[in-house]
Amino acid sequence: MVEETFTQNHRRNIDRDNAILSAQNGLLTIDYFGLRSEPPWFLGPFVFAVALLCRAWFRRRPETVHRLVASVLALAIAAAAMGLSVAQWRSIAADTTVLTARIGPTSLNGRILGVERFPDAMRLTMERVTIGGLARHKTPRKVRVRVRRVDPAIRPGDWVRLRAILSPPPPPAAPGAFDFQRHTYFLGLGGVGFALGKVTVTAPRAETGAPSPALAIAALRTATTARITAALPGTTGGVAAALMTGERSAVPAPVLEAIRDSGLAHLLAISGLHIGLVAGILFVAVRAGLALVPRLALGHPIKKWAAVAAIVGAFSYGLLAGATLPTQRAFLMIGLVLLGVLLDRRGISLRSVAWAAMIILAVQPESLVSASFQMSFAAVVALIAGYEYLSDRRLYGAGRTGDGGPTGLRVVARYLGGIAITTLIAGAATAPFALYHFNQFADYGVIANLAAVPVTALWVMPWAVAGFLLMPMGWEAAALTPMGWGIEAVIAIARTVAAWPGAVTLMPAMPTFGLVMIVMGGLWLCLWRRSWRLWGTAGMAAGVLTLYLAEPPDILIDGQGRIMAIRAADGTMMVSSHRGARFQREVWARLSGEEQGPGLLPATGRHMAGRLNCDIEGCLYRRGTLTAALIRRESAFAEDCWAAVIIVSLIPLRRKCPAARVIDRFDLWRHGSHAVWLRGGKIRVKTVDGTRGERPWVVKREGASGRRRKGGS
Repeated sequence: MVEETFTQNHRRNIDRDNAILSAQNGLLTIDYFGLRSEPPWFLGPFVFAVALLCRAWFRRRPETVHRLVASVLALAIAAAAMGLSVAQWRSIAADTTVLTARIGPTSLNGRILGVERFPDAMRLTMERVTIGGLARHKTPRKVRVRVRRVDPAIRPGDWVRLRAILSPPPPPAAPGAFDFQRHTYFLGLGGVGFALGKVTVTAPRAETGAPSPALAIAALRTATTARITAALPGTTGGVAAALMTGERSAVPAPVLEAIRDSGLAHLLAISGLHIGLVAGILFVAVRAGLALVPRLALGHPIKKWAAVAAIVGAFSYGLLAGATLPTQRAFLMIGLVLLGVLLDRRGISLRSVAWAAMIILAVQPESLVSASFQMSFAAVVALIAGYEYLSDRRLYGAGRTGDGGPTGLRVVARYLGGIAITTLIAGAATAPFALYHFNQFADYGVIANLAAVPVTALWVMPWAVAGFLLMPMGWEAAALTPMGWGIEAVIAIARTVAAWPGAVTLMPAMPTFGLVMIVMGGLWLCLWRRSWRLWGTAGMAAGVLTLYLAEPPDILIDGQGRIMAIRAADGTMMVSSHRGARFQREVWARLSGEEQGPGLLPATGRHMAGRLNCDIEGCLYRRGTLTAALIRRESAFAEDCWAAVIIVSLIPLRRKCPAARVIDRFDLWRHGSHAVWLRGGKIRVKTVDGTRGERPWVVKREGASGRRRKGGS
């Protein structure tokens, strides 16, 4: 008994050490992506080598508390330096050529790498492209274009020709917003745009020889999606395709919104639930089938054979679903669990989480700053730690009757209770990341999951596995039809819950340091096993309180000079125009935590108790003791220069001005979108390029210089 207890504690210590190393590796990776300039290439390897040498020296010293602390600190620095080195090497290796200016209409030739079909359009990802009028060394390796007509004849591997208008990937809509340029840089995408007219296939896939493995998988995914939607047309087929191949383009936007607002978005993101169900269904089915043959059951390790079948099935499903980050994490976790079955070892632990995180970060370190990675691993770490705590406290009992057999009612209660506990733990763990990245939280997620998860796990996914198995014979409709009944029930649950009052809570953007405090507190709570683990709740509470410290900007200006916005007296947003720039308006409203779209800036008159005074030439906006001039026409510039401390204009201004700060069309073109705070008698300005700095993924416009205006920061 003593030996068993020692072994368990030893394993838990190893689990904790691996998880801490993974967290340390990740923390400096985040720091790397938050830097404004590239660090020296030798910094990471140098610090890593010095830290390892220090650790080796400390291990030779007599055993004291100081030696232990110094040794752990050296190991932490080494892990962090490794994270920095891997992230920097990944940035160098990506080396994506990106367009620096809009080009077109022009000819575009290339090979189709991926096809996403929407109800009224399709999106093509093309590789090996040639662009008319653009030198070869300036041509991106891959581009993505949207086509207004759906052509079912176009498939991955086809060489096509079309006319298109291409642009660089757009920068963030506001300082601190999602960086699409960084995202596409690591995907290898150097341009985005839309096609003009039809797409002509110049060389079908069948005539170009054997496709690469990536193209073969993409073609299989496209063909599988087409067969699913043919057997289940409409919304049901779109959701079925999302569950089976990860292709969500056929799901109507209102259904996606209802699923997200009800807290069921994880059902469409192929992750641990789906990979686990597929692996579990295959494991049970194969083992049960082999057990029917006494000779095999008694003379061979059928449990291990079933584990191998489950690994192969889960791997194939992950590849077909696009091998997204949640899919990779889920397969690594399930793979380690099933590997434990093969080796007669325990597989579910924080060690498996740490190894899965370290493998993904070693290959794709940029994934660490994505919502997918953060929410996925936060949920898994919290669930493992939570169920270990419940197991230790014996709160999750076996629930057996006096005759030793579980009653049907108690089995159902245990299952629903497990779903409720899982949803509460995972929801609490992912809520900070949902608020940080999406500024919203689904209030009734527990209720929706209690109703939808059993339908998905017990009905939808088993039929999905059956559909995969029957597809080679062309009999998939026999399984997809009953699968559709379950999907319709899930959609009905999502729509019902999303329609309840207060289904979604919107909040302004959480400060980054608040999220870091919550993460550090959560790790402390989950990784330790003694009573001092509760100290982590203090850090988490402090991080949550930073939500009330968030200060949305008073003025926002679009980087393309299309619209600007101000904050009204009641905290809502008012924009200069409702025409165009729809995406920017939606992002600005979300960052401000507004449920409704922004209002329209008045054309004339005094508003907001005199704080806003507008005429046909522009507006004067007062915040405290500071006044900002929002110029519509250049004729207002001369007068407003003397009436305001900051000038904001969507048109170019070429004359000097005594105002403390001038932001015009030239500044927007050079530095991207601007955010302005007028607080405490001071002007504070943030720009998109100013917050990102000089990084490989930041697109520098041709001819842009670093001209600065006085005032602000």
